[in-house]
Amino acid sequence: MPFSCGKAGRGCGRVGQEGLPGPAGQDGVQGPPFAQVVVDAVNTVDPSTPAAVNVSFDGSNVRFTFGIPRGNDGSNGAPGEVSEAMLSSSISNAISGTSNNTNSVSTLDSGFADADMEALRQKLNEMILNGRR
Repeated sequence: MPFSCGKAGRGCGRVGQEGLPGPAGQDGVQGPPFAQVVVDAVNTVDPSTPAAVNVSFDGSNVRFTFGIPRGNDGSNGAPGEVSEAMLSSSISNAISGTSNNTNSVSTLDSGFADADMEALRQKLNEMILNGRR
């Protein structure tokens, strides 16, 4: 049988048998109701800052604010297949030759007696001539 010394002012002696469990206690007071959970913010923080969650209760809502660290910056990748200078040069060359595309297209020089067809001929000639630079 175990031996124990009691609180100050009491003697030492053998520990007796454990007693029976007591009756169940009364129910506690009802906690405050809440309507919903609200995420106030999700913030990106520096890579060296640990992730964090702040929680608060405003009387009816449980409110969360998250702090998520961003990843570290990666290293620069290999250069692309086309440099900016090469791209610029290619575009300039392609555009400079586009006016030649319409040079071989003849305008419609013979007029039409029908007014609608004549208006169409004039617009088509205007379009062909505007394509030339």
